[in-house]
Amino acid sequence: MKPVSLFSEHLWRRFWAISSPYWRGAQRLRAWGLLLTLMLLMLAETQLAVMLNAQTGEFTSALAARDTARFWEAIRYCLILLVVAVPIYAFYYFVRDTLGIQWRRWLTGRFLRGYFSHRHFYELNANAEIDNPDQRVAEDIATFTQRSLYFLLVIIGSIVQMVLFSRVLWSTSHELVYFLVFYATAGTLVTILVFGKVLIGLNFNQLRREADFRYSLVRVRENAESIAFYRGEAQELQQVSRRFTAAFNNFKQLIRRQLGLNFFQHAYNLLTIVVPSAIIAPRVLSGELEVGAVVQAAGAFAGVLSAISLIVENFEGLSRFSAGIDRLSTLSKVLPASSAPAETGDGTISLVEGDRLRLERVTLQTPRRERVLVRDLSLVVEPGAGLMIVGESGSGKSSLLRAIAGLWYSGSGTIVHPPPGSVLFLPQQPYMLLGTLRAQLLYPQPERIVSDDQLLQLLAQVNLPDLAERFGGFDIECDWEKVLSFGERQRLAFARALLTRPRYAILDEATSALDVPNEDWLYRQLAETGPTLVSVSHRSSILKYHAHVLELTGDSSWQSYPAAHYRWAR
Repeated sequence: MKPVSLFSEHLWRRFWAISSPYWRGAQRLRAWGLLLTLMLLMLAETQLAVMLNAQTGEFTSALAARDTARFWEAIRYCLILLVVAVPIYAFYYFVRDTLGIQWRRWLTGRFLRGYFSHRHFYELNANAEIDNPDQRVAEDIATFTQRSLYFLLVIIGSIVQMVLFSRVLWSTSHELVYFLVFYATAGTLVTILVFGKVLIGLNFNQLRREADFRYSLVRVRENAESIAFYRGEAQELQQVSRRFTAAFNNFKQLIRRQLGLNFFQHAYNLLTIVVPSAIIAPRVLSGELEVGAVVQAAGAFAGVLSAISLIVENFEGLSRFSAGIDRLSTLSKVLPASSAPAETGDGTISLVEGDRLRLERVTLQTPRRERVLVRDLSLVVEPGAGLMIVGESGSGKSSLLRAIAGLWYSGSGTIVHPPPGSVLFLPQQPYMLLGTLRAQLLYPQPERIVSDDQLLQLLAQVNLPDLAERFGGFDIECDWEKVLSFGERQRLAFARALLTRPRYAILDEATSALDVPNEDWLYRQLAETGPTLVSVSHRSSILKYHAHVLELTGDSSWQSYPAAHYRWAR
């Protein structure tokens, strides 16, 4: 995806699509109330600034005239204005930040619901167009709400500032107003035409490359043991360094381009110190105006110029903001796009809920449809009649389980599956959530009430009788992924299945880290609880727990056998 222009209608349509639901939804009364409060506070701030600017000119004129009484009167008035201004300024920032955090909370909740609904978090891992969705939710939303609110208030404030200060400036010098319009227009055009598109593109790429760099470090952390065993640190260092170099090189280009913009912005702003004084000086020198009029005019000139030079002063921030809009818009479009598994068509496997597991003329393909894994598969797994799936590596065994789980849609045909709550999957790599040992055992049904004695009995069933004692009880929090061995994690997954008692238990190499006696024991315990077992395995020792065998040959064909008649290939 390429970034679009800051001034593209398409970009601002994306912005509106992301932001408008908050301002039109259930939170709208509070949101608009806070925004109205901000606008009133901003009006008060600007009016106070105009009054302070006038008093600055007044005491400057008093000093020039050596008028003591006039000087102290102006100072006294300034102090009164400051006493009024300080709480207004403080409350303004408080209300602004409150509105910003409320908006972020609402928008984050909206994206998180989409991210976790219908297992989008899984599907996005296979979508190469959506890089780092976690970073987009965690960071880009915060930036979006902060910058949106900032620029909205800048625009409103600029309008108010321009109106109030223009009255002061016009009453002092018409020439200054004419020059101001020309100066601001020229500055805006130079900024857009010279620095525009390049900086937006570089900022967009910087966000992406920084996210890629962070992701590479996360992968090293998550796979530290495997990397250490393979002694692959040199290659990992090369990969991480390559991504950092990409971010570094892009940032070098960014700061070089930014250098030119900084030169222009500072020269543009510094000239405002000289130009008003030069224009109004002849009238002061002739005695037509007091000295303080120069100070007042310079302040008003700077205020109006800042208001109508919005793009010049905020271009860098606007370019980063536009890049963030692009990233969030892409994510928001993808989340609802795949939200409904029922929306199937040509080239897609249909999922239907039923009372038993049944596959009807299922053809399974790889996600990009480069290869057919299984062709025209039809079978029924009757309750109590387990199915064992065998075949060479790469023949499609695990992919078939993903299709049964509703995670894989590439292909055709229909899969009838029991209700989600009646099916439990035991993968080769069991998931260990962050939390207590009790939470591990109750996952994915944390609301269940199970006594400690029952949990101890459960652990004994899976040959982990001392696990709770080893870690200090069921309510101790640990990083279970690190403190438990691979085999212990697999046994803990069986404990979950024994506690859940599903109608169907689907096991994908779920005992690969265990020896044959432990494997046999766990399968026997699980079989006695009554679920229908669907297993992928390379071991013949568990054949006895299944009534049928499905053999995938690797060339998209398949064979089905009664388990009693199946002869394991040696």
